[in-house]
Amino acid sequence: MSARTLAASPGLSDGDVARIRVDFPILLERPHGKPLVFLDSAASSQKPLQVIGAMDDYYRRYHANIHRGVYHISELATEAYEEARRKVARFIGAASAAECIFVRNATEGLNLVAFAWGRRNVRRGDAIVVTEMEHHSNLVPWQVLAQETGAALRFVPVDDSGLLDLTQLDTLLDGAKIFAFTAVSNTLGTVNDVALLAARARAAGAISVVDACQAVPRMPVDVQAWGCDFASFSGHKMLGPTGIGVLWGRLELLDAMPPFMTGGGMINVVRLQSSTYADVPARFEAGTPAIAEAIGLGAAVDYLEAVGMDAIHAYELALTRIALDRLAEVSAVKIYGPPFEHRTGVISMTVGDIHAHDLATILDSEGVCVRAGHHCNQPLMEKLDVPATTRASFYLYNTAPEIDVLIRGIEKAKGIFGIA
Repeated sequence: MSARTLAASPGLSDGDVARIRVDFPILLERPHGKPLVFLDSAASSQKPLQVIGAMDDYYRRYHANIHRGVYHISELATEAYEEARRKVARFIGAASAAECIFVRNATEGLNLVAFAWGRRNVRRGDAIVVTEMEHHSNLVPWQVLAQETGAALRFVPVDDSGLLDLTQLDTLLDGAKIFAFTAVSNTLGTVNDVALLAARARAAGAISVVDACQAVPRMPVDVQAWGCDFASFSGHKMLGPTGIGVLWGRLELLDAMPPFMTGGGMINVVRLQSSTYADVPARFEAGTPAIAEAIGLGAAVDYLEAVGMDAIHAYELALTRIALDRLAEVSAVKIYGPPFEHRTGVISMTVGDIHAHDLATILDSEGVCVRAGHHCNQPLMEKLDVPATTRASFYLYNTAPEIDVLIRGIEKAKGIFGIA
């Protein structure tokens, strides 16, 4: 598939994307005098004017602390904050808004589960199961929990094609209390069958904890259809601001968990010697929360829903197919990850013996923004036997001609390093 046939692909038309791009002022920037080609949305997406405007409007017209003031602008801020929670709940198919806890990012959400659920329920002799493709944020908290409790840490391997090897999953889950896994690999682009994995965990008596960072921005997500117990994701990867994320959990599990942090806002009654805690979700939102950021996240949800997650997902897949086909024509390029039918819009590669950081630097000189390094996947890099990869990731504001710019940048790097 060439760049010129994208308009016939499912999802968004060229006209749709042109209209979307108008909403992202950063795309007018010209680093090094070149048009900006932003291919690093897996790390953090760009923000539309609608999100920036919603946050600006809050700061200009009704900034006040929430849940406490009885004056007008405080009530406006409280309603906007809680409306953002309701939007997020609807967006991911939660049974109620109370199941959505606002956190700083997915990392905090995963740590919250490890601390509040894990330390109450995991003991010596239990097992915690994770996969070899996990981001450090869905690995290190479980390492710490295992060290503190004496639980065993077990790993679902990644096979040579970039898929999870589930042949020994029942054995790995025997005696497990937690199965933590990613919905979509941030390095390989692998899309895992969350519903299947969650069902296997439940059958073994374990809870399932999903890193949903790369799934929620890219495809329709229904946490109830997934059948998982917890899912965590970050706002900044889905057109929202930094400093805000969401932990979704089944209400019966959240209700039974102690606070993660304590202080103002999460209490019911405080006396000098003891305190009682607020109901979920307030119990897990100590202190003044990220009010503007939550409002911005609500605006991001509005934007994504207006475009349509089915259309975004189909368009991203169309771009991914083009990129994979074009990269396959470039000598010395090695792609890591599964076949196209198991992928989403994340492509990791190496180019000959060019170090990933050198390749990214040369691409930057052409205005192309990609990620280089281990992508917080050091164990996976060791499994792949590479120190680092260069990662390009696509989103709703990218275009097929930008893939051509990426290819030209790779060819430039090959020329600099004398690679045929």
